[in-house]
Amino acid sequence: MKVKVFQDAQSIAEYTADQIQKLMKRKPECVLGLATGSTPVPTYREMIKRYEQGKLDFSQVKTYNLDEYLGLSKENSQSFYYFMWENLFSKINILKENTHLPSGTEADMESYCKVYEKQVEQSGGIDLQLLGIGNNGHIGFNEPEENFSQHVHIVSLTQETIQANKRFFENVQQVPRKAITMGIETIMKAEKIILIATGKAKAKAVYDTISGPVTPWCPASILQRHKDAEILLDLEAAALLKDENINC
Repeated sequence: MKVKVFQDAQSIAEYTADQIQKLMKRKPECVLGLATGSTPVPTYREMIKRYEQGKLDFSQVKTYNLDEYLGLSKENSQSFYYFMWENLFSKINILKENTHLPSGTEADMESYCKVYEKQVEQSGGIDLQLLGIGNNGHIGFNEPEENFSQHVHIVSLTQETIQANKRFFENVQQVPRKAITMGIETIMKAEKIILIATGKAKAKAVYDTISGPVTPWCPASILQRHKDAEILLDLEAAALLKDENINC
């Protein structure tokens, strides 16, 4: 695990876009694992900018998203499907059939989890997985629990996550209580992982991820065991770390 600290979110976005650009140059048909929420938005803006400048070509790229709320249709403005098209896909030359997002409205969600897991496997594997981190250390929607999850599954969101996400809804009652998410094992199969954390609210989760034991009570701590994981932080998110934890 490599830990890098940057001045601000824009510097992180530029670095992350650099890594994506290098990957796409080496492998135009690469597979990207994507995340939602406010954290990756600066990176997506930078990707769009580079596409408009002719530096990135998404025509052969495939994407797989981490998660989705249960019960929200694709048309719902708070669905992650809507988010991805609003913030990235509609602004680049990616083919719609090459974008894959888990559905939260299937009649048999348990069976559908296996379908989405197989889709990820059949892609040949994710080359680069983007992650954010929750205030409680969750990645995807893998919440703190007794054991690390394995494959795509349904999860009940913790009150902490519900409260953190209420800012995207009119009120807390509108926040879905369940979601579908890639499991920890699925995420860990990615060739490279980049986790981005910004803001002082993430400082404790970042500290536990990097300096604490590997434990399912801080799901992101599993990244200590990944062969090529980078943790990209702004100054506020890195506030609790000691210098020996930081690579640059």
